[in-house]
Amino acid sequence: MNKLTKLVKDWVPTLLIAIVLSLLIRSYVAEAMRVPTESMDPTIQVGDRVIVEKMLWATSLKHGDIVVFHPPIKGETKLYVKRLIGLPGDVVQIKDGALYRNGDKVDEPYLSVKMDYAFGPVTVPEDHYFFLGDNRNISFDAHMWDTPFVAKDKLIGKVVLEIPVHKLRR
Repeated sequence: MNKLTKLVKDWVPTLLIAIVLSLLIRSYVAEAMRVPTESMDPTIQVGDRVIVEKMLWATSLKHGDIVVFHPPIKGETKLYVKRLIGLPGDVVQIKDGALYRNGDKVDEPYLSVKMDYAFGPVTVPEDHYFFLGDNRNISFDAHMWDTPFVAKDKLIGKVVLEIPVHKLRR
């Protein structure tokens, strides 16, 4: 057996296993993504990378989580990254520059500017979620969509790690 044949026999199975595992992990476990817009400023800035855990069946979402999803916008193919504001059954309202959930004012220390619009109140339907960006006044999010709720089956995963690339460039 020549050296090339031995090399192929030794390495091809290992490489195939590595490729299959990589594709499975990326599709079903976790994936790195780049954030393309300012909608999550100052929490996540343009160009920052995030690690998204895709095993939503193994975790529960809670208010304040940052989630990646397909938006309820006809013809939109890009994924969105926004903060989870409303769970099924929650009543969400924005008034006087503040967010209210179920009648209570929500403390949002991650916002750098007060909201300059009013919205709601709306009740989040069963198996749906309500998302807003942290840069509320410019974010194209639930308060601007024709259908403000994202169906559970449109969720991709929860952001578990943010890599602030903008800080590395300085």
